[in-house]
Amino acid sequence: MALKDQINNDLKAALLGGNRFAGEVLRSLKAVILNEEVASGKRDEGLDDATIEQLIAREVKKRNESATIYEAAGRPELTENELAEAKIMATYLPAQLSESDINAVITRVINELGVNSPSGFGQVIGAVKKELGNSADGALIAKLVKIALN
Repeated sequence: MALKDQINNDLKAALLGGNRFAGEVLRSLKAVILNEEVASGKRDEGLDDATIEQLIAREVKKRNESATIYEAAGRPELTENELAEAKIMATYLPAQLSESDINAVITRVINELGVNSPSGFGQVIGAVKKELGNSADGALIAKLVKIALN
């Protein structure tokens, strides 16, 4: 089943089951997908699952960043809400790889590209992100590549 269809079905189930919070989160996710479809001119054919996963990953990242800001501002009730939204959205993403798995890919890519200095940072990150897709956070990849090249 396509990811968009899965989100629509889960939205219906949440609303019929009385879970208003999950329904609102999925409704906002559906709106993000629709906005991207309209912006890219793909309203009729829809977006592919990989693009939808990227949108979901971006929304999860936004929620996590907001939670960090709320935590720093001493607003735990808002922090909990953002983290709960991120958790619901993250269920539609592929399982995240561990740091050791990411490091293994980084090491292999560095060897394949023959990069041995920090000047190849962008090249390594691009290749690793292309290979891992949404199964690893971009910030974590950047941090690990930086450590590996220094």
